[in-house]
Amino acid sequence: MTATATATGRAQPKATSLWRDTLAQVLRQRSAIIGLVLLGLILLAALLADVLTPYGPYDQLFNVEGAQRLSGPCIHVLGCPETQPQFIMGLDQNNRDMFARVLHGARLSLQVGIITVGIAIVVGTLIGAVAGYFRGWVDNVLMRIMDVVLAFPALILAIFLTTAFATLDLPFFSDRLFNAMLAIGFVAIPVYARVMRASVLTIRERDFVTASRAMGESDGGILLRRVLPNALTPLIVQGTLGIATAILEVAALSFLGLGAQEPSPEWGAMIGSVRNQIFAAPHLMIFPGGALALSVLAFNLLGDGVRDALDPRLNR
Repeated sequence: MTATATATGRAQPKATSLWRDTLAQVLRQRSAIIGLVLLGLILLAALLADVLTPYGPYDQLFNVEGAQRLSGPCIHVLGCPETQPQFIMGLDQNNRDMFARVLHGARLSLQVGIITVGIAIVVGTLIGAVAGYFRGWVDNVLMRIMDVVLAFPALILAIFLTTAFATLDLPFFSDRLFNAMLAIGFVAIPVYARVMRASVLTIRERDFVTASRAMGESDGGILLRRVLPNALTPLIVQGTLGIATAILEVAALSFLGLGAQEPSPEWGAMIGSVRNQIFAAPHLMIFPGGALALSVLAFNLLGDGVRDALDPRLNR
């Protein structure tokens, strides 16, 4: 802890905050810095997608002179003839600009990851907190349900749920991408529930919780005001890593035709729609696949850095 000199000549401890100290710890981790840089570039590309390309993700460029279906990347400064139109990532099977579609796909994938993990965290936190705090039969019932969900392979269960949602004749389930997000979020609930339960079991035995209980504070008040704020650290780490998993799994469902549908610029759907043309036009898979891999890598590196920064065993 740093100190500052006062008018009396005595050193006084400099005021610090939990969030400032946590951020400082995270920024000391090399993996977190690399992840933040990559994530910043992806976020910047997503926000500036309309500025960085003159075309939209759904524009079919048959009216552009020289634009040829399935043509590869063409950049004039790298030797592409001036007589050919310039497309950084080429054109797809419908004469759409791949660069525009990949950039707009970044928007979609970031939304998918955050919303999916958000669903899992909200429900999982509620289940895990109640189970860990009240224990007894409540804990047994809730955790056995979570064990049943974990008994199924995650992707297989997500495929089943996505298909089941699509069969329901309800407007709420008309969007297949939303169904995929809901399914992946449901499958991830037990992970966050178990993380929160383990954290709550530790926090509930602390002295300040015992003191609150002795002062007559209700169980609900203790859980919401005392236990949950102190049990969020492992959940933050798991959530950061979980965004990468969610993006990848939703992309897998879209690749199988169960998530986003053509002409959506979702990366998994883009790869799935051209899987039969991998040798004729490999750029159609390389660029969305590379963007998907880069985003997953960014969140994994950031999650690893956050985990190392918040682990007290590594910061002694």
